[in-house]
Amino acid sequence: MNIEHLKLFIRLAITHNISLAGQELGLSPAVASMHINKLEETLGVRLVHRTTRKVSLTEEGETFLPHAEEILSSVETARASVGIGNNAPTGTLRVSAPSSFGRLYLIPALKEFTSRYPGLNVDFRLSDSIVDLVEGGFDVAIRNAELKDSTLVARKLAPDNRIICASPNYLIEYGTPTTPEDLRDHQFINLSMIQDITFNSPNGPITVKPKGSIKADNGEAVRDACVHGLGITITSTWCSYEQLKRKELVPILTDFPLISDSAIWAVYPSSRLLAPKVRAFIDYLSEYYGSPPYWDK
Repeated sequence: MNIEHLKLFIRLAITHNISLAGQELGLSPAVASMHINKLEETLGVRLVHRTTRKVSLTEEGETFLPHAEEILSSVETARASVGIGNNAPTGTLRVSAPSSFGRLYLIPALKEFTSRYPGLNVDFRLSDSIVDLVEGGFDVAIRNAELKDSTLVARKLAPDNRIICASPNYLIEYGTPTTPEDLRDHQFINLSMIQDITFNSPNGPITVKPKGSIKADNGEAVRDACVHGLGITITSTWCSYEQLKRKELVPILTDFPLISDSAIWAVYPSSRLLAPKVRAFIDYLSEYYGSPPYWDK
């Protein structure tokens, strides 16, 4: 059984795209398709359903996948034991990430990462919309939202600490809220995906649905509106730590910490065999951000 055919089949199971899977292994679409055909001929079963848009595994393909992963893992372990091959990441790593976090923290981290892995290309898609990793052909996504898709695996990279804050000028003009309920009497700059805010208090959780005339779907835009005195907002410390250091924003309601389990996650399609380029990227980010991450130190 050809090991290269198995590698292609495993990547195909993740990307659901023969051209993309072949491209990652340096194969043309025609050659990649021929390799899958040969693997099917060797096994005597059909492994994939082909359509004009994507491919999916047949029942036999789903059954064969874990065995293919185990075979390839065993081969790579055997090679490593005698010093054959180095598993250095190569090809193209396709990454989806929120626009603000990507611009502020992923792009600056790239210089050292690309120096470590010169054979690897990185293709970013920065958007605040949640993308379908499999449909979009992404290897990994960076997210700060709760994982709801059981077909994905998530690894925590850093906490996503959130606070309520305002500019000093706003507080001078409109006063400082002393309880969560006071937010109802203030202008609140809403981040589109946040509807309710829950605080911890000595008497238990308090949930508030603040109102305001300004809303945006981008954390940096909400932060900047707050800096300009347009209202109070909720922000992540990774997004606003420079403004907090310069006292352009000040935390409020600090006696009522937010109840949130948000974090920065690396999310990737479920597979027992994680591609070396994905593992290298996730391990690097964990090291780069540190614990706690540098924006919370």
